[in-house]
Amino acid sequence: MPRFKLLVTLGAAIGLIATGQTVFAAGPTSVGLGNATPFAVLGASTVTNTGPSVINGDLGLSPGSAVTGFPPGIIHGTLHVADALALNAQNDVVTAYNFAAGQAPTAAAGPELGGQTFVPGVYNDASSMGLTGTVTLNALGDPNAVWIFQAGSTLTTASHSTVAFINGAQPCNVFWQVGSSATLGTNSTFVGTILALTSITVKTGSTINGRAFARNGAVTLDTNVITRSDCAAQTPPPTPTPTAVPTPTPTPTPAPSATPAPSVTPGPSATPTAPATTPAPSSASTPVPSATTAAHVTTPPSTRPRATTPLVNQPRVPVATPVMTLPQTDTAPIGETGSSAQNFGGAMVALGGFLVLAAAWLVRTRPVRR
Repeated sequence: MPRFKLLVTLGAAIGLIATGQTVFAAGPTSVGLGNATPFAVLGASTVTNTGPSVINGDLGLSPGSAVTGFPPGIIHGTLHVADALALNAQNDVVTAYNFAAGQAPTAAAGPELGGQTFVPGVYNDASSMGLTGTVTLNALGDPNAVWIFQAGSTLTTASHSTVAFINGAQPCNVFWQVGSSATLGTNSTFVGTILALTSITVKTGSTINGRAFARNGAVTLDTNVITRSDCAAQTPPPTPTPTAVPTPTPTPTPAPSATPAPSVTPGPSATPTAPATTPAPSSASTPVPSATTAAHVTTPPSTRPRATTPLVNQPRVPVATPVMTLPQTDTAPIGETGSSAQNFGGAMVALGGFLVLAAAWLVRTRPVRR
């Protein structure tokens, strides 16, 4: 049953390839290059150049020691020949090669890549891979999309062949794992990192936007431009800052203050004072209020007697002093005999008599103004 499912999957992929349709596959994990990352060209036995090739990146050789053709070739980087950096880079190339070869294929690429469009994935062919014309890699808008092509034997491109990108693909994420040797035809436009088990030959006028790494053999160049491809740092879209909505501060509603009940001001308790018994005055003398009577009479502020102004230019007329006999009252302590009302009434009668006597005395004794 598993073999049957695999055959069905491979058959469907081959059918899509044969019709020139887009092949869809799951995206793989990128291949790490470690110490080989700074290099654009790295060989094992020799590196040979003919013509004004331009290398944009480091050039290394290990364990060999023969690098020729520079100049006229130009290296925009550092030349490492049989040194520790070149050795470490070769070791990491071995690791990268094995990692790429160990990825499970998601679809078959077929022997001819030209005319096809590949989305991110791992594509293989058990024998050789060839490219005539243009092969298109569609990133589907993902700048981190990865492609791994596994060639069981050789990789060969025809003259003027092209690897094209659409929808955000990057050369740094394309890897070609080749089981023997890779050969790029004249004036080819190639993209990606070549990890060849044996050797790499780049013919006249061809360009590589990527790297050329040979594990065990030579790298041969002829008037080429090879530019090390580095993945551009992806800037994530800015996270929108949420606008803080101010939380309304509740206005405390003051609790209604309790209105204090009006305090009852007790009225002054009347202290009845029993007036002293005043003897009746004789007709031969003007009665004067006795000290005893004055001491027992309380005059409220609102009832103080006001002096009477006599008429101007009137002759002085003798005024008979009225004689008033106050009623005889019994004096007794409050609570023993009588009531408060009776005591208060007696006090008021005494007060009235005192006021009449005082007014008569003032009129009589005040001189008349002329």
